[in-house]
Amino acid sequence: MPVISIKQLLESGVHFGHQTKRWNPKMEKFIYGKRNGIYIIDLQKTVKKLKEACDFIRSVSEAGGAVLFVGTKSQAQEIITEEAKRAGMHYISFRWLGGMLTNFKTIKKSIKRLEDIEKMKVEVFDKLPRHEVMQLEKEMGKLNKVLGGIRHMDKLPAALFVIDTKKEHTAILEATKLEIPVVGVADTNADPDEVEYVIPGNDDAIRSIKLITNLIAESVFEGKKGKTETAMIDEKKDTIAEVETIEEIPAALEDSTVGDQIKIVESEAITIPETVDVEVEGLTAEIDEELEKVISKLEEVDAEKKPVMKKKPVKEGGPK
Repeated sequence: MPVISIKQLLESGVHFGHQTKRWNPKMEKFIYGKRNGIYIIDLQKTVKKLKEACDFIRSVSEAGGAVLFVGTKSQAQEIITEEAKRAGMHYISFRWLGGMLTNFKTIKKSIKRLEDIEKMKVEVFDKLPRHEVMQLEKEMGKLNKVLGGIRHMDKLPAALFVIDTKKEHTAILEATKLEIPVVGVADTNADPDEVEYVIPGNDDAIRSIKLITNLIAESVFEGKKGKTETAMIDEKKDTIAEVETIEEIPAALEDSTVGDQIKIVESEAITIPETVDVEVEGLTAEIDEELEKVISKLEEVDAEKKPVMKKKPVKEGGPK
């Protein structure tokens, strides 16, 4: 998993919480103390929770699941977009529309509308009146801004990663309703019980958001890598199993308790082990018949290959 150190978290300001007058008592277990009216988050607990979150995201990615990155506050928008794209995942960074998950069928229709307008831009925009083109371009811009990050999401995600659980409350409610697990960065004013994998930390500072989001993205990469390696190992196992099965055939034929040895001659068309023991009593009439055909065929091939020896004439007066 990605390396997580308290030094990194300190340098990025992850330990700074909100003012003491703005807090949620449920976050008390993650608070180290307070200084100058600001809560200080216990980074030892942050490291532990961050590790749990990264392990979970890696397992989702390794199983082939998609992670939806969500962060619509101004400090998080660019970071969420960049890191989600880098990890090859979907994202919402402008605004969460009600029903993004719970009414996904309608959202897909809006995505289809976006794709249709883009197609029109290529094919018919130059033939339409200017005012219609301007209206369509405006609509396309709005749709792309809101839905651009999920336009290729053909099914519900396996997990959500959220910056600021308090702000993205609606997204979390929808995910909870659909039993989609949520990993969320929760500041001292949030309710940590709303998400399955809480990461106590500063959800306002750009450096803090960048560090945590980067670690989540790296966990996605590790999961994908693990999936590829597992597939390669499984493929190798299948190949070995196939070879072992093939090698068992002559071994099974040689493992006989009763019967005569039948010598089979190799030919260009058929290659069979030189010596095979056959259990005669266990053969059915059909197998007997097929075996006779094979032996007969091999004898014919052998006879054709065998050179005809001409007798040398005996000279008169030669040795008796």
